[in-house]
Amino acid sequence: MKAIVLSNVSKTIKAREVLRNINLELERGKIYGFVGPNGSGKTMLFRVISGLVKPSSGTVAVFGQTLHQDVSFPSDISVLLEKPGFLEQYSGFDNLHFLAMIQNKIGEREVKEAIERVGLNPHDKRPVKAYSLGMRQRLAIAQCIMEKPQLMLLDEPMNALDEKSVDQVYQIIREENKRGCTILLTSHNKVDIQSLCHEVYSMNEGVITGMTHITAE
Repeated sequence: MKAIVLSNVSKTIKAREVLRNINLELERGKIYGFVGPNGSGKTMLFRVISGLVKPSSGTVAVFGQTLHQDVSFPSDISVLLEKPGFLEQYSGFDNLHFLAMIQNKIGEREVKEAIERVGLNPHDKRPVKAYSLGMRQRLAIAQCIMEKPQLMLLDEPMNALDEKSVDQVYQIIREENKRGCTILLTSHNKVDIQSLCHEVYSMNEGVITGMTHITAE
């Protein structure tokens, strides 16, 4: 079974076709990169795959389930899209604990472990409104990994991170992939793509324009 299958997927917003006739089949257990200029459709593609946006035409299947027919959202997915949103008045741990309680897959121990993996302190009582941009980004990555999903969509995961944090996130992405997670990521940094991905898709004006195989380090 393929991880993701898109068949003739298009999305039109206000008469503008932001995705155009996308056909894509992605295997389980690989890291896929998506590159292209701003406005090329990368983030919208991730929104469609995650079920957050319904395509204007075509179908999206994730792990054999067709979105908006069999299910509304993929059942085992985490998503980092654009600016992470948190409850500003609560600590990082409280934010992730609240989210973990929605599905009750994990408890406090797993939440703390995820926060520690990204280099934050789970016992830090400061509210998220006191966090730097880099700390917020690391907390968002902790949110993505804490429930050990089978699919992760990471849109510019290295945003606002310093060199040490980037190295940590590289390691985390590789570890998550090693345990079997399929990962899709975007980045404007060629080093991220070259270092992490098995296959890279180029996008421009809502169209996939090419694919390159890469041997990840």
